[in-house]
Amino acid sequence: MADAQRAVFLDKDGTLVEDVPWNVDPALLRFTPHAVDGLKLLAAHGWRLIVVTNQPGIALGRFDADALARLEQALCERLAEQGVVLDGFFACPHAPDSPGCDCRKPQPGLLRQAQRRHGLRLSASWMIGDILDDVEAGARAGCRTVLMDVGNETVWRASPWRQPTCVAGDLLDAARQIVALSPAGARDAPVTAAGALP
Repeated sequence: MADAQRAVFLDKDGTLVEDVPWNVDPALLRFTPHAVDGLKLLAAHGWRLIVVTNQPGIALGRFDADALARLEQALCERLAEQGVVLDGFFACPHAPDSPGCDCRKPQPGLLRQAQRRHGLRLSASWMIGDILDDVEAGARAGCRTVLMDVGNETVWRASPWRQPTCVAGDLLDAARQIVALSPAGARDAPVTAAGALP
C-alpha cells in the first residue's frame, strides 16, 4: 500500500511516454522503455505516482484543456490495465515566460499543488525527468531528483539547482536507484539546496 505522504513526481513527455510534440491523441501514447515496470516497482515500495507536465499547447492554441483531459484519462486507463494507479496529474497550461506563472517547470508550483492536494512530504519525495528543468523543479520543491539521461537535454545550463541526485538510463533504472537510496525507516533523508544527497 502506498505511503500517503511521499510521492515520485514524473515528467510526462520523454520520461513516462515517448515525446510526440503537441500530442493529445491517445492513439499516439507510447510508454518509454521499461516505464511500466519502473512504476510498478515504485508503487510496491510505497510511493504515490504523480505526473507533473508543462503543456504550453493550451496557451498557444495547439489544443484545449478538454483534449488534455482526454489524454490524461487515456493515460490513467492504460496504466490501470497494467496494474498501476496514477495518483495525480498536474499540468501547467501557460506559455513560456507568462507573467505570474509559478507552475511551469523549472518552477516548483506543480509539485506544491500536488503537495497541498495529497498531503505529501516533499522532503520524502522524488522528481524524475528527462531534462534539467525537471531536476530544477524537483530540487526547488525540496525533493531528491533523477535525470533520465536519454538525449533530450540539449542545453545543459548549469546551476546548483540543476544537479540531480542520480542519473538513470530509463524509468526502471531510476526506480531501482530511488529504492536503493530510500530504505525503510529513512523516508525523510535530507537534501541539499541542489536536491543532491549530502
